[in-house]
Amino acid sequence: MKTTLLVLAAGMGSRYGGLKQMDAISDDGKSILDYSIDDAIRAGFSSIVFVIRKDFSEAFDAKIGTHYKSKISIQYAYQSIDDLPQPFCAPENRSKPWGTAQAIWSARDSIYTPFAVINADDFYGRDAFKQMQRFCQPMAEDGNQPLHAGLATYALSNTLSENGTVNRGVCTLNENQQLEKIEEHTEIQLIEGGSISGQNASQNLTKLSPEAPVSMNFWAFSPGVFSSLEQYFAEFLKTQIQDPNSECYLPDAIDAFIQTGALICETIKTNSQWLGVTYPQDKAQVKKALAEITKTSVYFED
Repeated sequence: MKTTLLVLAAGMGSRYGGLKQMDAISDDGKSILDYSIDDAIRAGFSSIVFVIRKDFSEAFDAKIGTHYKSKISIQYAYQSIDDLPQPFCAPENRSKPWGTAQAIWSARDSIYTPFAVINADDFYGRDAFKQMQRFCQPMAEDGNQPLHAGLATYALSNTLSENGTVNRGVCTLNENQQLEKIEEHTEIQLIEGGSISGQNASQNLTKLSPEAPVSMNFWAFSPGVFSSLEQYFAEFLKTQIQDPNSECYLPDAIDAFIQTGALICETIKTNSQWLGVTYPQDKAQVKKALAEITKTSVYFED
């Protein structure tokens, strides 16, 4: 069965100070996204859809897309402030897209197969891509309820930055290792004594376990998820459309689906190492880690 990789690459990189999606991380000019594309091709994905913004589409295609069109089908979907469910219209004071749930919904007219989702600026590792591609293959495409989904989780302590706070979807699993609850936490950081703290969805400061499983936005869905996301996004807009900083987070949407029984999400175990660049100072550490990984895993060779 054909499978698609959906890459969320429309982020503004406000904390980083630029477009991380295209920033070189290796001595030969490769970005983290280049590594993910290579892993996706080797894992057997049939096509890639990039969610980007139109204002940098030409630069993105020249830097990323054109290099892979001979190896895998490449398409683009555009995340726009004005792309909203009817009858909503974006307020004039809105200056940024509406978050990760809208980003995925932006690809609704481009994907008709089971698909995995990644962030463009995160490194997930080859084993993770292989596992997610295998998970996608038997997924139903007809949108029957409940929807089935998959999520690769990583230990919270392995996803932090020494250079500032991060946001993470903190997961609670049931006895069958299915996702029972996911709650977006912001301002997560190491505190004195080696503990980890963050703000939960109610903006209350809470301590978090270093081993807490977290989502790094590596998901697997069937196309039926698009209609559910549209309904959730519309409900979100009813109360949040006038807030210029509001974002419709994918973890919040998935959690809502789980709590109502509309979705069952399996967690996928992987031996892969996660790497990410949230702040410019993170780049050197990620570059060093990738150099070690490429000693045992071949990249960018036919």
